Order: sequence, then C-alpha cells, then structure tokens
Amino acid sequence: MNNKLSATLDNSKQYTLAVAAAMPADGYSFHPTDGVMNFGELLNHIAYGIEWWEANYVKGVKTDWAPSQVLSTKLEVSAYLEKAYNALQKTISGTLSDEAVSGFYTTLDHITHHRGQAVTYLRCKGITPPDYMY
Repeated sequence: MNNKLSATLDNSKQYTLAVAAAMPADGYSFHPTDGVMNFGELLNHIAYGIEWWEANYVKGVKTDWAPSQVLSTKLEVSAYLEKAYNALQKTISGTLSDEAVSGFYTTLDHITHHRGQAVTYLRCKGITPPDYMY
C-alpha cells in the first residue's frame, strides 16, 4: 500500500512543481480577479495545506490553522512546496492506520482542488499548463 501512496504523492508533487515552474517569476503576483489569492499565495496555500492536513489528518496531531507569512518569490515558493511534499512523503513511508490513509487522500484532494485553480491562472495569463501527469 505504501508504495502506491508514495507513487501517487510523487506524481502530485511532480505535477504541482511543473505548474509552479510554468508561471514566470513576475506572474507570481497575478490574480485573475479581485478578492482571490494571487498565484504565489495560492501555491503557498497548497504547501501550508500539505503541512496542516498532514499534521491533523495523517498524523492525527491537532494543529490550528495558522499559516506563516506568504513567501513571495518563485524560488521560495517552489522550495516550500518541495519541503512540504518531502515531509509528507517521509510520513507515509511508515505504517499508516486506515484513518491516516483516509487523511492522505483528503490531503491530495485539497492539493488537486487548488492546483486546478493554479492551472486556470496560467491559462488566464495565456500560458499553456504542463500536460497532466498520471
């Protein structure tokens, strides 16, 4: 089971990082309309969400929602995404309860939801997003 979870997470990581790489550095401040996160904030939200969902629903450690300051550069945001994915990868390498497996898939759902928004941001900027990896 863990090999399948690991492969699924690696696929998510690679695609998310490809989406992050597709946006030029100056596009990280882009938001398609008022009242929504800009591209960089959205990717920060994904990275923080991975950490938060992992703590609460994979590890079962009650953690308040308290994101830190949003990172602003493409390099910083990409490194944060990589760090969050790597930490979750380490967590799922161990033995997981049924609840933890369910939490893992809930985490992936959150990532997918917001990554889909990021793909839309790319399209709004006239950028063809990377092909979906599966």
